[in-house]
Amino acid sequence: MKISKPAQRDARQLFRTCFVSGSLDENRVRQSVALLVEKQPRGYVEILARLHRLVKLELARRTATVENAVATSPDEQARISARLERQYGPGLNIQYLVTPALIGGLRIQIGCDLYDGSVKTRLENLEQSF
Repeated sequence: MKISKPAQRDARQLFRTCFVSGSLDENRVRQSVALLVEKQPRGYVEILARLHRLVKLELARRTATVENAVATSPDEQARISARLERQYGPGLNIQYLVTPALIGGLRIQIGCDLYDGSVKTRLENLEQSF
């Protein structure tokens, strides 16, 4: 769906108003959407689509998934959390998953960033090099 420039601009402005103290406020997003649907300005469907995309990208940017072949100890979780929050800022939503297929090592994904130190990936890379 192609979105017009004025709709993109309006969606960005609306998106910026949804932040409180540097983080996205769910209640403000809900209020903004409700107000937009109530008023129905020109191109409001495009504005809603663009706002939805911006919110989705922001949530992905603030969500970290840490995969390990075995259960991560609480001490290790604290170290990983501290390191990620130092790099990406406070307020990260961090999920710890056990993925035995990794064989060993960690795989961390935050938004579009992927840090893969797993044995599985190293073996796959070695296999492709032959």
